[in-house]
Amino acid sequence: MSGRISTIAKQTFKAAFNNKATLALTLLLGLSLCLATYVGWQNFKMQNNQRLHYKAMVRAQWLAKPDKHPHRMAHYGYLAFREKHELSFFDFGIESFAGVSIFLEAHKQNTVNFSEAGFTNGMLSFGEISVAMVLQLLVPLLIFFLGYNSISAERESGTLKILLCQDVSWRQLLWGKTMGIIGVCLSIFIPLILLTILLWASLSHWQISMDSALRLLLLVLTYAIYFFIMSAVTVLVSAFARSSKSALITLLAFWIFFMVIMPRITQAVGVKIHPSPSKIEFADAIATEVHQQGDSHDPNDPHYAAIKDSLLKAYAVDDVKKLPFNYGGYIMAEGEKITSKIYSSHQNELNKIFKKQNSMTTITGFLNPYLSLKNISMALTASDFNTYVDFQHQAEAYRYQLAQKMNKLQIEKISNIKPGDEEKPLAISKSNWAEQPDFNYHFKTLDTVLSDELLALSALTFWLLVTVILLQYSTKWLKTI
Repeated sequence: MSGRISTIAKQTFKAAFNNKATLALTLLLGLSLCLATYVGWQNFKMQNNQRLHYKAMVRAQWLAKPDKHPHRMAHYGYLAFREKHELSFFDFGIESFAGVSIFLEAHKQNTVNFSEAGFTNGMLSFGEISVAMVLQLLVPLLIFFLGYNSISAERESGTLKILLCQDVSWRQLLWGKTMGIIGVCLSIFIPLILLTILLWASLSHWQISMDSALRLLLLVLTYAIYFFIMSAVTVLVSAFARSSKSALITLLAFWIFFMVIMPRITQAVGVKIHPSPSKIEFADAIATEVHQQGDSHDPNDPHYAAIKDSLLKAYAVDDVKKLPFNYGGYIMAEGEKITSKIYSSHQNELNKIFKKQNSMTTITGFLNPYLSLKNISMALTASDFNTYVDFQHQAEAYRYQLAQKMNKLQIEKISNIKPGDEEKPLAISKSNWAEQPDFNYHFKTLDTVLSDELLALSALTFWLLVTVILLQYSTKWLKTI
């Protein structure tokens, strides 16, 4: 940074804190960030502790089950919980609206249930206060109030001509004002970063992974870039505006449209262009295809009758009771393969529709830096839609493995001959239940996250380049009067 740019930046920084109104706004924003940090920290602790508590309870109940028929255990099922990432206290994303648990059972995929929004009194419809929300929406407002008259006031007072006559170039003036405004933002942002690091380490139980550390580093970097973009836009608007009043009106209109109206419009357009089926239509489509493929519980079903005939022929027996393995378990395993493919196929198609809807917001990030930052922030804090879908996939993989594990136990350990009315029901030892591991969700690696958000990252980089180019080369269109 050249000496003149540094001097202008320092003067802009001092002038901001000499203004009582600006100082009051800055302090108010600082208090809002402290409140948001506390709310996020408490939110994380409460919700994650609840999930871990019920997760342990589900495991204990599974292991405590007595000797049973393995197919009964397959239908007894398992409850999988989606744990929160330690950085999700920073950005709630879709956390409060996405389900946190899913019941896993044989033959069918259930939806994720029990979102936080379902247990609230309606306040979530007005939004939540989070650190990300304050930084994304309120810090730009502070920047606009700090810089709306950064150049226009100099022009109105007549000092702009004097500055430009003292070997200060337009380029130096624009950069100096921009860096000064960023300095004010950093006076709030740096303490917040330190507090975030402390809370993040605490919530990680001081066991810090490289993946999480890099996520936090990129999070800080993207927000710093966002503040630079907002500061540069503010200074450029002030430089081109005919008066401070028109600059302020322009910036406020910019904030209302790009941060309030545009996100809602893009979501509505995405849903309109890529409509998704209703819950009833989705379930009906699955049920129809499953019925067409056959019912593993129906002994007269043509598909499974053909399997029965082929087995009898292969083992040269005339009754399934004479097969060297449990016939019912074999049929259940075959049925699980078929239904699992059907459910997964329909769920994947539905997720593709949702991703197409969300892609409208991502693409619009090239017109609106707020939207690109929002997507990146949610992805880095693992509170985005892609993380939610990944949880669904891991839960389904666990469900399928659990069902087939129980089918395997039935095939190998359950007799083909049904017990009499006075005999004990067929069952296997409860010690077999411990062979099924607990469900543990594993967050996506950072390189996968960045790959998923390549378009949003490109959009934010595009805005960074545009603002740098404008600060460097827009001087030819600027006027001193």
